[in-house]
Amino acid sequence: MDGIAAHRFPCSTCGSDLRFSPGSDALKCDHCGAEQLIEGAQQSHQISELNYLNALKDELPEVETSEIRTLTCDSCGAHVEFEPDSHAAECPFCASPVVTGTGTERQIKPSALLPFDLSEPKARKQMTDWLGALWFAPNGLHEYARKGRKMQGIYVPYWTYDANTKSSYTGQRGTIYYVNQQVRVMVDGKSQMQNRKVQKIRWQAARGRVTRFFDDVLVLGSTSLPKSYTDALAPWDLSELEPYQPEFLAGFRAESYTVSLEDGFTEASAYMNRMITRDVRFDIGGDRQRISNIDTDVSRRTFKHILLPVWLAAYKYRGKTYRFVVNGRTGTVRGERPYSSAKIAIAVIAGLTLAAAVGYLIATNG
Repeated sequence: MDGIAAHRFPCSTCGSDLRFSPGSDALKCDHCGAEQLIEGAQQSHQISELNYLNALKDELPEVETSEIRTLTCDSCGAHVEFEPDSHAAECPFCASPVVTGTGTERQIKPSALLPFDLSEPKARKQMTDWLGALWFAPNGLHEYARKGRKMQGIYVPYWTYDANTKSSYTGQRGTIYYVNQQVRVMVDGKSQMQNRKVQKIRWQAARGRVTRFFDDVLVLGSTSLPKSYTDALAPWDLSELEPYQPEFLAGFRAESYTVSLEDGFTEASAYMNRMITRDVRFDIGGDRQRISNIDTDVSRRTFKHILLPVWLAAYKYRGKTYRFVVNGRTGTVRGERPYSSAKIAIAVIAGLTLAAAVGYLIATNG
């Protein structure tokens, strides 16, 4: 599933569109209230991993990929998909106008997702509460956020990587000890020698092996939102992943990935290397460690393409776009921090006035 595509399921009672109801395992009709259970939801499932090296060689089974039509937003780089007869639309990630110009590409299908657990009203409340805690945010932005259009529910693409690692290392183990030593110090302006304990380190050669299996190293598969925002939405409970079913996307959208499988593994490898280095330091032991070399063998590399739920709002206020994201499971909020120059000026004037009043009282009492 690629692009930002809408998934529609007609209600068997009235024909209106069914939408996935966050926090449930059912589709619900906004018009007549009829519900339809999603078959197999919230049951124990084994979500299969795909072979990483086979994917790099384009040797995945055809059923794991699909041909889709995409459109790129020139402002934020998001890949989106609109109806074939659309000629203009607004990017859900940055609120910029987008003129359609479609192309096709083949991408790996998502194998799993975390369904939305938080409804749009609850997500909006989380966002407005977060904005309300920002003292210097413009009042107009607060008001616009409260009365503006609804937030958009979007499934954001991620990669997860598994790998088995075996690392051989060489280095040194440092043991701290102390010796008595004469050192020159200044006492009452005069130089004199005194006995002091001085720290020393005794180094010994060390070598060994460490192993670690990495399970579900999570890497963002998109560049349309600042990574600092999406990283701050963690943690995600991946044990709750559901096998991909389009019913979970009814009424929502899903973004296509723009970070390639290989580039994602490069980022995952950097995380793995940091963990391996930590393991090596622990294995060396002692009070200090020096690492000369780490040689790692990586095997059993597998991956999944998954979708994680995010509520998104992009507001244009006085010519500037502000974006806010809410974790669709936990309600964690992140976004650009807007500042009101008027509020800052009032705060500065109030601070100066208070300081002057305190100074006057002190001077008067004195």
